Amino acid sequence: MYAKTMSAQPAIAPLQIQSVVDHVYSALRERILSGDLPRGTKLRQASLAEELGVSRTPLREALRRLSTEGLVEFSPNRGATVSELDFGDMRHAWSARVALEPGAARLAAERRDPDSIAAMRDAVKLQRQAAGDGMDSFAANRSFHLALAAASGNPHLTRFAEMLWVPRIGVPIYQAQAAEPRGARGWADEHEGIIDAIAAGDADVAERLTREHVSAHPPVAPS
Repeated sequence: MYAKTMSAQPAIAPLQIQSVVDHVYSALRERILSGDLPRGTKLRQASLAEELGVSRTPLREALRRLSTEGLVEFSPNRGATVSELDFGDMRHAWSARVALEPGAARLAAERRDPDSIAAMRDAVKLQRQAAGDGMDSFAANRSFHLALAAASGNPHLTRFAEMLWVPRIGVPIYQAQAAEPRGARGWADEHEGIIDAIAAGDADVAERLTREHVSAHPPVAPS
């Protein structure tokens, strides 16, 4: 009787409660990824805690979490700072993209999610409209690649892609690559081909085109 009564009870939805640490982590991560907190910025915990309206305890935990992602560094003399990244890091970021994005394209083709495909097409449309404007073109290009990662349906891939496309890494790479003859317009054409393969559910072609696209445009060291 007890079991029968219990089975008749309505299912209880899982609690969607985000802790204070999660809120602080998300806020700081967004500011770092957007470039609002530039590399090398000293993160003064007292002023940050006051600005965010929290105590130092959740702030310290959020900073530790960001440090595991490589976005924040701790040192005995300087405390917490936004990580410094040099051109060597940019090359590593590009190599990581070669490993990550083709797999994301394969997963996206297997899912064929209409909303994700629409998001990628919107990004390409913006990319074509922004031709000639460096920062707008970069933003549209970044939007496409992040939409591609999101189309995989794997939140971990999306998170990794966001880290690889932070402006302080992506902008110098994009500026160096934009000097190529085909430039941003050619990349938009390549993006369209990737989207078409994903929309057709052709995982092999989507993966191959993405690998060729990313591999064909390695960063060039600044002179």
